[in-house]
Amino acid sequence: MTTQYEVRPVRAHEWREVRDLRLAALSDEAAPIAFLQTYAEAAARPDEFWRERSRDSSADAGPDAAARQFVAIAEDGTWVGSLVALVERAGDDDYAGTTIEEPGGGHLVAVYLHPEHRGRGVMEGVFEAAFGWLRGLGLPRVRLHVHEDNARAERFYARCGFSLTGAGFEGPHGWEREMAMTL
Repeated sequence: MTTQYEVRPVRAHEWREVRDLRLAALSDEAAPIAFLQTYAEAAARPDEFWRERSRDSSADAGPDAAARQFVAIAEDGTWVGSLVALVERAGDDDYAGTTIEEPGGGHLVAVYLHPEHRGRGVMEGVFEAAFGWLRGLGLPRVRLHVHEDNARAERFYARCGFSLTGAGFEGPHGWEREMAMTL
């Protein structure tokens, strides 16, 4: 039997699920090269942080939201994958301190899929949902960063249409390479 997945934006009241999936992601063996945050840092955050994060990146955040978190949920209700799509406006600084150039765009962060669900096309559906939201905002491009030692993730991003740009930044665990694509 093939497992079916629901892919959708999070809802504001689902902060516990958002927190639990983030902690699961930060427990993954690839976490040190996949995320800029540690499990201990995330686990120490108070409930209000998770409530705000969920509210601000939810389908309930309204049309001017600067972020939207998309999740994949298995048939049994288990949250198995996620990513956050950020809106980058020209002139703003991103999390690496780089000033966003015209015309701005989207930025995908916090990409995670539980290992048992990899290779089933789940994350492609999550990416397509994020691309659809970003396109609906009229954004011309989307980018992400991948650690230079995370070849598995880089191959996946390339299959989704991303290409290395030559840009990047020095993260806490090494060089983070920028990949981008036109929406």
